[in-house]
Amino acid sequence: MSAHHTLPAIPGTVHRGTFDAALPPVLTIASGDTVELKSLSGDNADLPPDTSGFTVSAAHRNVLERVAPGLGPHFMTGPIAVKDAMPGDELIVDVIAVELATDWGWNLTRAGKGTLPDAFPNERRMHIGIDRERRIVKMPWGLELPAAPFFGIIGVAPPPGDGPQTSVIPRAWGGNIDCKHLGAGARLHLPVFNEGALLSAGDGHALQGDGEVCLTAVETGLRGTLRLTVAKDTGIAGPWAETPAHIITMAFDPDLDVAAQSAVRAMVRMIERLSGLPGADAYTLCSIAADVHVTQLVNVHKGAHVMLAKSALGLR
Repeated sequence: MSAHHTLPAIPGTVHRGTFDAALPPVLTIASGDTVELKSLSGDNADLPPDTSGFTVSAAHRNVLERVAPGLGPHFMTGPIAVKDAMPGDELIVDVIAVELATDWGWNLTRAGKGTLPDAFPNERRMHIGIDRERRIVKMPWGLELPAAPFFGIIGVAPPPGDGPQTSVIPRAWGGNIDCKHLGAGARLHLPVFNEGALLSAGDGHALQGDGEVCLTAVETGLRGTLRLTVAKDTGIAGPWAETPAHIITMAFDPDLDVAAQSAVRAMVRMIERLSGLPGADAYTLCSIAADVHVTQLVNVHKGAHVMLAKSALGLR
């Protein structure tokens, strides 16, 4: 019988900016258990002014006061250890639900960063209203957009020999993937490098387009429910994902072409494994039925992902 756990975002459960195998777990669960966790988003400079009418929680201010910054800017809840997870295993993360947890978000454009680093020289930090009941993002100029919340960061601890790693760069352990398809109903597959896997999640987004071109999405706090399940000895090398309708392979590299090539190669291998088609036929199927997307262009290592409808493989 699986158990359900709750993990708030408070000092003692939140770490900032760093993935590190040396971080001790804040919660230990059994394979197949679910965890409802909260996440925070925003350093002191990112908070809305007191006159804005937006609400900054006491927990958020407490974390800012008591939790030291790390190598990157992100707030992550965890790590969560999963019993029986060992190096060489696979951690399956089912995203059961993702809910908006605050009435505001923020977006940042910074000179020298983003997809157009020289086009907008003035730093701009925009605060954006969120109607949680209507699940609407309200832009300052009046535009209302449907929210599509997801955790930009879901990742396990890196190999112990890698030492502390910035939360900015996505790698084989996942982390700052920033794939907008990892919302409720998605399933993420991650390789395990440490006993317990040591999963952390955060970098909540209320809404993001593929590319995340100006540097950030609508960054915000979220509340999500994840089911964590161990698959033994699968030996996967990097993350891949599923939605109810699609298989998604993904890759990261400083060169977007290399990231795209790696994601396509991963999809060819996936088709071979799932359907038995030979590689040449799998490659052809990618060309006529799969879509190659730019995940993000702003995390130092750019991301590409390939989406193939499960129906193309006779899967449900």
